[in-house]
Amino acid sequence: MRGVAPQPPAAAALLAALALPLLPAPVGAETPAWPQWGGPGRDFVAPAEPLAESWPEGGPEELWSRPLGDGYSAILFEAGRLYTMYRSGGDEVVVSLDAATGETLWEHRYEQAPHPRHLPQYGDGPRATPLLAGDRLFTVGVAGRLLALDKRDGTPLWSRELWGEEVGGRMVGSGYSSSPLAHEGLVIVPVGGEEIGVAAFDQEEGTLVWASRGSPNSYSSPAIREIAGRRQLLSFMAEELLALDPDTGAELWSFRHGNQWGHNIHMPAAVDDLLFLSSPQAGSRGLRLVPEGGGYRVEALWSTRRVQLYHVSSVKEGEWIYGSTGVTAPAFLVAMNIRTGEIAWRERGLAKANCVAAGDRLVILDEHGILYLATASPEGFEIHARAPLRDRPAGTGPPGGGPRLFARDLERIRAFELGARQPVPASAR
Repeated sequence: MRGVAPQPPAAAALLAALALPLLPAPVGAETPAWPQWGGPGRDFVAPAEPLAESWPEGGPEELWSRPLGDGYSAILFEAGRLYTMYRSGGDEVVVSLDAATGETLWEHRYEQAPHPRHLPQYGDGPRATPLLAGDRLFTVGVAGRLLALDKRDGTPLWSRELWGEEVGGRMVGSGYSSSPLAHEGLVIVPVGGEEIGVAAFDQEEGTLVWASRGSPNSYSSPAIREIAGRRQLLSFMAEELLALDPDTGAELWSFRHGNQWGHNIHMPAAVDDLLFLSSPQAGSRGLRLVPEGGGYRVEALWSTRRVQLYHVSSVKEGEWIYGSTGVTAPAFLVAMNIRTGEIAWRERGLAKANCVAAGDRLVILDEHGILYLATASPEGFEIHARAPLRDRPAGTGPPGGGPRLFARDLERIRAFELGARQPVPASAR
């Protein structure tokens, strides 16, 4: 029988390993979108304009603030609108806000209690981050309800119960946390059932297009990466990393990587023919994918338990990973080489944190609500500014890239200015 993972309440807030949108100002229709978990490339790299060199003593300027509700769903941005989810009593609520003011544009609420076997000590969600694709917004609730909405007004279009008899997904104790992925008219989600591990549905009709073999689910979100010259769908399941053809669901290869809690959460990183995976207890591994006989051979290059990325996002630059390691306190920010497993440095002083790359800077938000502006390279780590952003701990981490940041905790959503404001030309006054 599996034990209980060592998660203090503040760390449990990071179960979905989320990041919020960090966007170039001004916010308008031409501003680059943050349409999904992890941003445009699902890699926590933001299309950023230059950030301020430092912040005032009281921290970055707060532009607006408003109540929201419980939950860890990250915030999306597109064409002047924000999208996220929260809980209101027994209802899950999908909401669209005006990015300039925080005012509600529309809400869609539906009754959705957590699963009867849900572990309430880590909150009742929702946990997964929505997905924008075309004119549609796709969401997954804490009990596995996949919902397609019209993003313009919130009209529900179709829904599927991933944990119901129709799909047969596996319930996970802290609630469904895998954020959906768009690909060529499909919406792809891990379900973790005995018969179906990962499923792809038609975006327009909600019909099942393909399904992989069964594999238990965890709390990670899938991503598509170019590896060894081929586009591959990676889904970090509870006991393995599963690689599929994103068009058909055909299995390309798999690699066993598990722990006693079934908690594979941190999304694997890839560069060229290399892969990096990390989780609690099992630690980190470097893999090489070698084409062989029409398929692939997976070579294990190195492994270590010194780095265990858990409820966090990381940033990859070349063959280097920058991220926050630690299952329980203390946590360290580390620089690790994917090819060799070399640890260039370990930085103390930050709580468990999420990272987003914005230009040549890292924007880091830790679980105590402290926001950092820093630079990182294999040679070292330097903090340029820090500020308390929240009044209480929460695990929805920083957003995707540029001078405007949208952050939420378990009670409110706030907008901050992180860029150096440019003077308005006289001709425009």
